[in-house]
Amino acid sequence: MKFLCVYRPGTPENDTPPLSAQDQAAMGTLIGDMAKAGVLLATEGCLPSSKGVRLRLDAGKFTVTDGPFPETKELIAGFCLIQVKSKAEAVEWGKRFLSVVKTGESEIRQICEQP
Repeated sequence: MKFLCVYRPGTPENDTPPLSAQDQAAMGTLIGDMAKAGVLLATEGCLPSSKGVRLRLDAGKFTVTDGPFPETKELIAGFCLIQVKSKAEAVEWGKRFLSVVKTGESEIRQICEQP
């Protein structure tokens, strides 16, 4: 089963690194553990929303909105794509991730795979 884990930070964006050097090392350990366990397919962090855009289609009309996006609850700071045996296992990896970043939320969604 594949799952997309999307991370939303619990704090407003700024231009400073999101993790301390110690937390970056802990994140490196977590990513290494995921790779060793064979569950990690991809993971990346996102640049600040000031470098992004939102694209919306409504009634046939496109709207493009440049960042930054002020609502913290709407920000996506990074993602991880994993392949695990169950949703429960995905949740356990998500808990480990949130323990490293210490704040925010991770939405974990199963990927629809064709049989």
